[in-house]
Amino acid sequence: MAKEKKKPETEEEPKVTAGETPEEEKAEEKSPLEKELEDTKEQLLRVTAEYANYRKRSEKEKSETYNFAAANVIGEILPVIDNIERAIADENGDYEGLKKGVQLTYDGLLASFEKLGVSAFGEAGEQFDPNLHNAVMHVEDDELEANVITDVFQKGYKVKDKVVRPAMVKTAN
Repeated sequence: MAKEKKKPETEEEPKVTAGETPEEEKAEEKSPLEKELEDTKEQLLRVTAEYANYRKRSEKEKSETYNFAAANVIGEILPVIDNIERAIADENGDYEGLKKGVQLTYDGLLASFEKLGVSAFGEAGEQFDPNLHNAVMHVEDDELEANVITDVFQKGYKVKDKVVRPAMVKTAN
């Protein structure tokens, strides 16, 4: 008995049928996990693109909102500027007329501020609040309560609840 030599075992060559390549066979034989991975990649690309578009749109809207707000503020203040220009151009120069014009201009500016939600604060007799007031002087006075504002050197202003400028005040005790 002659020993037959065994052929070394090798991987079988993939069977190729007419018109199909091994890649096409692999594409047809994708596992559910591979399909899910491809779907997830596509979703991730879509979400990334949507987020980029959202970010651009948000920046544009923010810019437009700022421009719109600035235009509203300027529109409210323009009548005050017009009144000041008329007062400067007045050749009569009488003091009482000028004083009355300045008062009307001031009242118009305060009315514009009110429309914009700006309010003034800081009056003598109010309680001192470090969030609203800047105490630049202090006086000892036994007739007044502690932390009471005695003098206002500069009014404070706020828009709604946001302080634009604290009031500069003098406090007692």
